[in-house]
Amino acid sequence: MHGRRGLENAKYGMEGEFHEFACFLSQRSAEKAFKSAYQRLKADVVSHSIIVLIQRFPQKNRFDQKIMDEAKELDQAYIPTRYPDSYPEGAPFMMYSEEQSRRLISFAEHILRRCESILSEV
Repeated sequence: MHGRRGLENAKYGMEGEFHEFACFLSQRSAEKAFKSAYQRLKADVVSHSIIVLIQRFPQKNRFDQKIMDEAKELDQAYIPTRYPDSYPEGAPFMMYSEEQSRRLISFAEHILRRCESILSEV
């Protein structure tokens, strides 16, 4: 499934203390997992927001509030992890921690498992 490799890279990033990159890759992994599910259902979507992908998903009742909350936190890592001027002072690498990497990786894993479950039923 799309997203697995990115999640592996997020784990390597965390181990190397590239926490901003690990957080970004976690978001991208969850996004790719959803887009794989959309493709399998032959549905079109244009968005990078996991929340939007959930809200537009044909079977959105498959996602509980916990996943919605995880998606919101993952989406918060999409832009500020990548741009040097995202914060008034300091670079993105200064703003992310191992604990954040672990949390976002676990959220992405949860979403990947849910999407894989949906794909196995289609």
